Amino acid sequence: MGSCVSKGKDDDDSIHNVEFSGGNVHLITTKESWDEKLAEAGRDGKIVIANFSATWCGPCKIVAPFFIELSEKHPSLMFLLVDVDELSDFSSSWDIKATPTFFFLKNGQQIGKLVGANKPELQKKVTSIVDSVPESPLRP
Repeated sequence: MGSCVSKGKDDDDSIHNVEFSGGNVHLITTKESWDEKLAEAGRDGKIVIANFSATWCGPCKIVAPFFIELSEKHPSLMFLLVDVDELSDFSSSWDIKATPTFFFLKNGQQIGKLVGANKPELQKKVTSIVDSVPESPLRP
């Protein structure tokens, strides 16, 4: 399923045994769990960031801890992880040509995409999304 795309100068393919999910990252193992999480995000008004990744992909291993870190910093967003090998048909339906590929979804519709383990660009896109979401009206 596609190839690995690396964009960072700090890439180190010697990293092994990396946790891909943790923090507030939800591992998607079925099409049904994907649908459930998207429905939940829609109900809660959350934007979804979906990481289509592969366990054998060096750049995916590099960016995985950063993705987890982002999920902990931004609980107002929903972070999903899809293993392209485990859900190959589903991943193909998203036209994944390289891993990692990040999709940004609002109400189930794609509002952005990032291909490659580019941490600064991922941070920039997440910050932009967080800044664009209006704060909840809890003011008196």
